[in-house]
Amino acid sequence: MTIENIRLSEKGKQQLLQLKKRTGIENWNTLCRWAFCTSLAEPSVPPYEDIPSDSSVEMTWKVFGGKFSDLYYALLIERSEADGIDDPMLCLKLHLNRGISFILNDSNITPLISDYS
Repeated sequence: MTIENIRLSEKGKQQLLQLKKRTGIENWNTLCRWAFCTSLAEPSVPPYEDIPSDSSVEMTWKVFGGKFSDLYYALLIERSEADGIDDPMLCLKLHLNRGISFILNDSNITPLISDYS
């Protein structure tokens, strides 16, 4: 099984918009990779949520993963098995949403470029 497209929830989109403003990072895929890896770094299984794919933010797996898409997929499959989640897409959604929340609530996240004018 492969993942072709990823569509975020409206809640995730709104949280990423806040992160875009806070960090200056413009690309959805960059923020999503960051969120995914942040969640993977947490050893616990993310709590189950029914996460709708109801926003206008959608990207292909290749856009999400960039030149390391095969590596991200291998990490997803390994973590899906470790977490006992049979559906890799569900595992991805759970980790993306948890990671977005972790980053959004991290007070150490600051802009990449400061405006000194």
